Amino acid sequence: MSEFTYIAIEPGTGRECQGLVVSANSLLAAAELRTRGLAPVSVALKQPARLVEGGSSQPAAGKRHYGWTSRVVSGRGLTLFTRQLGTLLKAGMPLLRALEVLARPERNLAFKAVIVKLAAVIQAGGNLSDGLRLFPRAFDELYISMAKAGEAGGALDRVLARLAGFLERTERIKGRVKAAMTYPVIIMVVAGGILTGLMVFVVPKFQQIFSGVLKGQPLPQLTRLVIGAGDFIHHHLAAVLGLLGLLGLVVRGVQRSRAGRRLIDWLLIKSPLLGDLFLKAAIARFTRTFGSLLASGVPILEALVLTHAASGNVHVAEALLVVHDRVKAGGSVTRALEAAAFFPGLVTSLIEVGEETGALAEMLGRIADTYDEEVDNAVAALTSIIEPIMIVVMALVVGVVVIALFLPMVGIVQHLQ
Repeated sequence: MSEFTYIAIEPGTGRECQGLVVSANSLLAAAELRTRGLAPVSVALKQPARLVEGGSSQPAAGKRHYGWTSRVVSGRGLTLFTRQLGTLLKAGMPLLRALEVLARPERNLAFKAVIVKLAAVIQAGGNLSDGLRLFPRAFDELYISMAKAGEAGGALDRVLARLAGFLERTERIKGRVKAAMTYPVIIMVVAGGILTGLMVFVVPKFQQIFSGVLKGQPLPQLTRLVIGAGDFIHHHLAAVLGLLGLLGLVVRGVQRSRAGRRLIDWLLIKSPLLGDLFLKAAIARFTRTFGSLLASGVPILEALVLTHAASGNVHVAEALLVVHDRVKAGGSVTRALEAAAFFPGLVTSLIEVGEETGALAEMLGRIADTYDEEVDNAVAALTSIIEPIMIVVMALVVGVVVIALFLPMVGIVQHLQ
């Protein structure tokens, strides 16, 4: 028997709780938590991360894993595995044989070991969802719940195909956001490198020329400011870089802390320029995940518990836990969402139509498609605005330095005349 640390949700209150449970393995520990009326989010051995059978690693106690990517396999690799497994099952291949076929060509050795272990679980008489729970760094609770629902409904191939589509859309959105941010970052790095080079290497040379030719004559105010900045950077470059590195560590520490994450998420959805964009992205993730779980046969209360962390925003996640409690008390999803402060009237109206027509999962998918498209358009528009602004700012900064260095040339020419 071993001790396992767990993080679970109290269905009655929707609050997160942590503790220890003694069991033979993580599967039995999770089953024990369910008998207590808790919804387990993560179960891990009470010890630092270590390798387990099959080459995977257990996460450190208490560590939660959000999203679809992991240390074992990338998001793209997981999507490809899910799509191929669903295709093989749809073609009539037994699950054990399909896993063996997928394990052979896998180049990621860590994930290959995971697939081999999954095949061993199936061969021993277990279910796919039971095997998936052994590898929380590769498969999160959403993935496991959808697979379990597919097994229960005898439609694992269709659920895996739907799950693969969900993962593909998620990866596509992430790729677009990264691509939109790449250009501004490159411009900032290039501008910073050019400005640093001017200050460190060019400005001191011009300062020597001015001192030798002008013979102590006063320099223009702009030139003195640029030379002073150049002297500071030239003599304190290491300190400036160290300060920037320290600032980066502080920001990273704030992001990892619970209070810092709450503050950052609040600023993201409340900022005047980008708040609407981040809120729409969170709503799109919620509706997409919630609709996929319902379409896969996951009960609505369990789907709400699993979905709350998938929104990507702490405050939206907390609002969804409140929605879960109100639905459990007998209310409708529409009324519970209306009471929350984050969901627009259009979203709640469409969900109400879905509830009335019995097509809630389909309506949630349509809402997610709509908001994903709006986010894509907003990111494209923002990128088209940022690009010329960054170029103009870069030109202005470099231009000011160049003008400041050439202003004293007028005095030099007059002196020579």
